[in-house]
Amino acid sequence: MKFQQSFLVQFVLISFILSLFNLIIADLNSDRKSLLEFSSTLQHAPRLNWNGSTPICTWIGVTCNQNEKNVISIHLPGIGLKGSIPNNSSLRKLDSLKILSLHSNDLSGNLPSNILSIPSLQYVNLQHNNFTGLIPSSISPKIIALDLSFNSFYGKIPSFNLPRLKYLNLSYNSLNGSIPSSINQFNFTSFVGNSLLCGPPLNHCSTISPSPSPNPSTKQNSKTKTSKKHFGVASILAFAVGGCAFLSLIVLVIFVCFLKRRKSKRSDDIVKGKATPSSGGKTEDFSISKSFGSGMLDGERNKLFFFEGCSYTFDLEDLLKASAEVLGKGSYGTTYKATLEEGITVVVKRLREVVVGKKEFEHQMEVVGGIGRNPNVITLRAYYYSKDEKLLVYNYFPGGSLFSLLHGNKGVAKTPLNWDSRMKIALGAAKGIASIHTQVGSKFIHGNIKSTNVLITQEHDGCITDVGLTPLMNTSPTMSRSNGYRAQEVTESKKITNQKSDVYSFGVLLLEILTGKTPLGYSGYDHDMVDLPRWVKSVVSEEWTAEVFDEELLRGGEYVEEEMVQMLQIALSCVSKVVDNRPTMDEVVRSIVEIRFPELKNVTSSESESNVQTPRHEVLIANF
Repeated sequence: MKFQQSFLVQFVLISFILSLFNLIIADLNSDRKSLLEFSSTLQHAPRLNWNGSTPICTWIGVTCNQNEKNVISIHLPGIGLKGSIPNNSSLRKLDSLKILSLHSNDLSGNLPSNILSIPSLQYVNLQHNNFTGLIPSSISPKIIALDLSFNSFYGKIPSFNLPRLKYLNLSYNSLNGSIPSSINQFNFTSFVGNSLLCGPPLNHCSTISPSPSPNPSTKQNSKTKTSKKHFGVASILAFAVGGCAFLSLIVLVIFVCFLKRRKSKRSDDIVKGKATPSSGGKTEDFSISKSFGSGMLDGERNKLFFFEGCSYTFDLEDLLKASAEVLGKGSYGTTYKATLEEGITVVVKRLREVVVGKKEFEHQMEVVGGIGRNPNVITLRAYYYSKDEKLLVYNYFPGGSLFSLLHGNKGVAKTPLNWDSRMKIALGAAKGIASIHTQVGSKFIHGNIKSTNVLITQEHDGCITDVGLTPLMNTSPTMSRSNGYRAQEVTESKKITNQKSDVYSFGVLLLEILTGKTPLGYSGYDHDMVDLPRWVKSVVSEEWTAEVFDEELLRGGEYVEEEMVQMLQIALSCVSKVVDNRPTMDEVVRSIVEIRFPELKNVTSSESESNVQTPRHEVLIANF
């Protein structure tokens, strides 16, 4: 009897396990069929290796749950998907799908509403495609992140009822009308690039309705009758005289404005007819005497102070004769590339809003000249001081800045910055900042870390510039919250508080390198700017980490995920809101080196703490 009962229990248990296994197989078969049907309706790159002969959970871009019962994630960015998704798309059958990422492809046509309404769906990223039509109004209530930016959606935004939504991006479409109150709490960057969209957080909608257009035929008939009835010879002459007088007045106003502007430029600018970024790099000459303010005395003209070890032999007058090209305008002044008659090329920075006297300025320059001996800090070669003009002279770096490499020339046959280069630049910049922090009793602060202040050497190494300028400047205007590199304690106190503020800025810099996105505060880049720490934290907190990385790295086929994730962890520790939780720059340098060279993790703590490096350690860093 007991044997029969035991056998019966085993039989029931085995039957249950077999039925459960059959259900799992059935679910996976259903998902496999749905994905194969989806891929068959679109063109795609050969590396999309979906086929019925291999396990579905091993397919590229497909992730299953732990028991491999269902597909929970489809991640296919930049894989060459092309075409329209059918209205009855088989994706709707993936009833356990949580993540759908198809960004940076060439998908077009309407977006089927039954895809976004999959009940389990939580994260959707479809940016940088060619979707058109209306945004579906039926969306999964579980959705946490939705990115439909850089498409061609038009019409009004539906009134979403998405209680779990934490990230939304509808920017750069053709949407119109007012933003629904259910989503107007999101940042303006979620909606920019839709010229007909209005309401908070964008501009308020106009309350005046446009007058209805009259019937064209009626309007034409009315105009014909009116012209025949009222427009005689006298009226035509009156209009002609009035028109001439009006045009003469306009010409006179333009001429007066031109004279005033010309006079203003002569008195205010060090460069006569200086080039701008939009002028195609056209170079013109420095004005020798008229461009300087009245505070520059004749006896002071040649007082250009050179630091010890500098081999330059030109004087101030030679410098002012050089052809000059504007490289950029930053927080502390305008920077020029100057080519002297001898063929020497240097960088000249004209400071503005310097608030200290001559002695304090000269003392700070001496300190800065000593810091520049580090290979990852740009050397200050010379400076000039007068009441009205302060100039700094540096070596010229033809490699440009990190900012220009990451964000310049987008879409015009740009060569992406590969992962090895980004790592090397990041390490160089970190070593430069760490060196700065060891100066003057370990209390020295840079105060303006950003990608435009990271210059690139011929060896593709990162070097820090604009060192030691913050104490000289009237820094209040530069402390606005729109500067995406500033830590919260800096924007609140209106001053750089300690070295951990620099660490925060470097963390934002790392996020910029990883994501390829532009931090807040750069004029002319409104369409691509984002509050990087906030955005990255919101994505990572929901286990959507892969979505933060620059799509240029994905397109290049170089996706070193483990290193990227480790670098992302370093960046997030640097941008911690709690100041004491941020690492020091020495610790950051050590962490980056260990990511690149795992064997260095075995270096003893005593060696690290004493800042003594083994010969092998030095060789590896030198060859990085």
